[in-house]
Amino acid sequence: MPDATSHLIRYAGGFTHGVVDRAKGTSIFTEDGRELLDFTSGQMSAILGHSHPAIVEVIRDQVGRLDHLYSGMLSRPVLDLARRLAGTLADPLDRAMLLTTGAESNEAALRMAKLVTGKHEIVSFARSWHGMTQGAAGATYVAGRSGYGPAAPGNFALPVPDRFRPSIVDADGNLDWRRQLDLGFDLIDAQSSGSLAACLVEPILSSGGVVDLPPGYLAALRDKCRERGMLLILDEAQTGLCRTGDWYAHERDGVVPDILTLSKTLGAGLPLAAVLTSAEIEQEAHDRGFLFLTTHVNDPLPAAVGNTVLDVLVRDRLDERARELGAQLQGGLRELADRHPVIGDVRGRGLLVGLELVGPHGTDAQGTGAQSADALGAAVTRRCAELGLHMNIVQLPGMGGTFRIAPPLTATEAEIGRGLEILDTALTDVTR
Repeated sequence: MPDATSHLIRYAGGFTHGVVDRAKGTSIFTEDGRELLDFTSGQMSAILGHSHPAIVEVIRDQVGRLDHLYSGMLSRPVLDLARRLAGTLADPLDRAMLLTTGAESNEAALRMAKLVTGKHEIVSFARSWHGMTQGAAGATYVAGRSGYGPAAPGNFALPVPDRFRPSIVDADGNLDWRRQLDLGFDLIDAQSSGSLAACLVEPILSSGGVVDLPPGYLAALRDKCRERGMLLILDEAQTGLCRTGDWYAHERDGVVPDILTLSKTLGAGLPLAAVLTSAEIEQEAHDRGFLFLTTHVNDPLPAAVGNTVLDVLVRDRLDERARELGAQLQGGLRELADRHPVIGDVRGRGLLVGLELVGPHGTDAQGTGAQSADALGAAVTRRCAELGLHMNIVQLPGMGGTFRIAPPLTATEAEIGRGLEILDTALTDVTR
């Protein structure tokens, strides 16, 4: 009997055990009858949980009316979603383009920034993840660079302001992010050919270890960009639309980007992404002949889903819900940290939370054998799955001790509590 995966190309390591049959709310059910609490919201996307009734209803209705069009045609769902997205943001960001994936939206944003500025160099964080298409992959440093030939020229990495593992510290041993940022741009300026076009960053690095930018950092980064005539592009694929407790993570810092990219949470599990920018930038890009075309640009079916996502977020006040559940989740994780010395840090905002393990004897992810945080993280992940909890570990070399915990915003207090209990048991079993 051939293995169930014998006809699949492996694209990111291996596959999880078992075949999923269906999903509902915060639960996933496998063909062999097991139930798993989904603390990853699918691929960090299903903010309304699985098979939300409003999403099911709009898909059934819309697919029978209008699903796909020639790219130059417009439909009411697209026009409505563009208008409504502009209404959720600061006034300057009032032009939208709808795409399918986060990589596509970042690719389009980078092409727009290069065209508008007439420059080509891009700055992003050294542990960034922005996608696997050419431009987005060039701005991605956390994985996927080795073995594929040269990336597009003009990509520069900026050090990550990681408060748990600071690279530059002040007299008290705390992260000195201002000095780190200054040094980072000193090095970029030294390498640049004078063609700095844009800086592309996440307000909270997700695949980079759930690293929340320190308060004030984003405003200082914006100023660095303005000094050099660069555009600031914020990638809110995982932080946008209420997950952090605000509608957008950049709101905390009072910073309005030049270009904003959305995906994942916008479609609540369906393939939908967006690029948003100002009328001035859109006009300049258009005048210069901006071209970014895909088969599914501005498609009506996913746009209808996006409108329903906005309806539910507003109706159910899910920004407030994310704050409430996030406080319960982070409080529970900190209680676990008091009992489990292998928990080195709990961080994040709202329902995007990072849990970093340090290894049984304090070693970090570069440790070896049983003392490695990578090995410990893998073991805890397996045990959680056996007990009925799907946890998303950052499955990248040197980061396997960091969990990205992101339950749906529609989860219940009881489900958050059950997930914490399972994690507690898994940590106890693995470290016993």
